Amino acid sequence: MNKNYSLKDLSLIASEIISSAKNKTLLFYGQMGVGKTTLIKEICKQLGVLDTISSPTFSLVNEYETLKSKKVFHFDFYRITDEVEALDMGIEEYFDTNNWCLIEWPENIENLLPLDAVKIHLSILDDQKRNIQLK
Repeated sequence: MNKNYSLKDLSLIASEIISSAKNKTLLFYGQMGVGKTTLIKEICKQLGVLDTISSPTFSLVNEYETLKSKKVFHFDFYRITDEVEALDMGIEEYFDTNNWCLIEWPENIENLLPLDAVKIHLSILDDQKRNIQLK
């Protein structure tokens, strides 16, 4: 997928990501303010999460439950300074659960990521438009 989109297209973009993802580990790359958390909120909504979704910048991970009693894990590694921090929090165990793992700032734990994770690159085109590429 390589598309330009606006906020009104977010629901469709999230749906396409969920349906086309080859596995449940999604890595969100992009500069601050590009809309990573906004997109993750929409993906969580479509997965049936009823909880309030917010970026886990300080806690590193938020755990949400879906309507079907499944788990969704939302990570934010913006403030991490050493991959050991992620190991200490048990990142590998999260990956082994077969639940959705949605990761902001994955480049900060690059050596710990599953090789088959879906890479989602977001970029700003202008105030109203973004570009998304899935790899």
